[in-house]
Amino acid sequence: MYLTIIGLTYSAGIGLIQGATSTPVELAGCEQQYFDEITGLCDKSHKMRNPTLWIGIFCGGFLTVLLMMYRVKGAIIAGILLVSIISWPRGTAVTFFPHDTLGDSKFEFFKQVVAFRPIKNILNVQRWDISEYGGQFGLAFITFLYVDILDATGTLYSMARFAGLMDERTQDFEGSSIAYMVDAFGISIGSLFGSPPVTAYIESGAGISEGGKTGLTAMTTGVCFFIAIFFAPIFASIPPWATGCTLVIVGSLMAQSAKDINWKYMGDAIPAFLTIAIMPFTYSIAYGMIAGIMSYILINLLVFIVEKASGGRLVPTNKDSKDPWTWRIPGGFLPPWLNRLLAGKKNFWVEDDEMDGVGVGEVAERTSGQSDDLTDAEKRPEKIA
Repeated sequence: MYLTIIGLTYSAGIGLIQGATSTPVELAGCEQQYFDEITGLCDKSHKMRNPTLWIGIFCGGFLTVLLMMYRVKGAIIAGILLVSIISWPRGTAVTFFPHDTLGDSKFEFFKQVVAFRPIKNILNVQRWDISEYGGQFGLAFITFLYVDILDATGTLYSMARFAGLMDERTQDFEGSSIAYMVDAFGISIGSLFGSPPVTAYIESGAGISEGGKTGLTAMTTGVCFFIAIFFAPIFASIPPWATGCTLVIVGSLMAQSAKDINWKYMGDAIPAFLTIAIMPFTYSIAYGMIAGIMSYILINLLVFIVEKASGGRLVPTNKDSKDPWTWRIPGGFLPPWLNRLLAGKKNFWVEDDEMDGVGVGEVAERTSGQSDDLTDAEKRPEKIA
C-alpha cells in the first residue's frame, strides 16, 4: 500500500491522485496548466485528461503486467524504458521536456548524456559545534535513530519475506545482522557527505520480482548506481510516470503476504491492519511500525490482565487461535555469528550447519526422530553441535 500510494502521486508516480481540501485525497490526472493557481488542485473538467497518465498506465502498467505474465526477463525495465523513450522527444503531448524554462533546463542537462561534477567539499557537514542546541540536538538524534531503525526493519523484513528468505523457525533471515551493520555504516558515511539517510529502500521489491534474491543482486545494483553517477543526465530524465505503475505492480505482488495474517483473532489482526494502513496514510514506514507494535502490546496486555484477574473465566473469542509468541528465541537473543565469536571460533562468520544457533538440547530433540540409517556418532547432539 505504501509503494502504491507513491506510484499514484504526482511527485514520484503517474499523478492519478493528489491531496485535497474537502477530502484527504482525490482523483487528479490533470495537465500542469489546468491546476488552480490558488488551491493547487486539479480542475474538475480536466481530470484524467493528462496524456502522460495514460502512457504510464498502458505502456508502463498493463504492458509490463503482460510481459511478466509470460515470464519475459526484464519486463519491468522494458516498461520503464518504453515510456521514457516515448517521453523524451520534444514537441509532443507527453514530453518530459516542455518548451518552458524548466523544460529547457532539463533538456540541456539531458543532452550532455555523460557528465561528472567534482565534489568540492568532501565532508559537507558545515557545523561541527552543536553545544548551543543542547537537548534539541539530542531529541533530533533520538528521533532520527528510531525512525531509521523502524524504516530499515520494516524494509528488510518485508523484502526478505517477499523474496521467500525468511526462516519460519526463527522468523529471521540469513545475514540480518550484517544487513543492519551495512545500513548503519551507510547512514554514518552519508551524513558526513551531507546526504539524506542512506538506508535500505523498499523499491528493492522491483528487483526481487525480477528474480534477484542474493547478495550478488545488491552488488550489481550498487555498481549500477555508481555507473549512473556518470550518466546522470539520462537517468535523471526518466519521468515519474514511467516508474509509477511499476511501484503499483510491486505493491500488488507484495500484498499476497496479507493472507498469512491471523485474521481470526483480533489481537493479531487489528495491529497488522493498522501497520498496513498507517504506512501509506502517514507516508512513513516508521509510523506504521509504531502503530502496529504499540497496538499489539496494548491490546494483548489488556487481554492478559483481564484473563488473569478473572481467573481464566473471561477469555476473548478465538483466543485459542492466537499466533504463538515467545521471548525464548532459538539460539538466544544474540545473533549466531556473535555466539560463535564468544565461543572462541576464529572464523565466526562461517555458519557451522543448518543447526547453527540451536541449543544442544534442541538438537537432541530434533535428531531423535531422524532415520535409523545415521550412525550413533552422527546422532549425538555434541557431534552435530
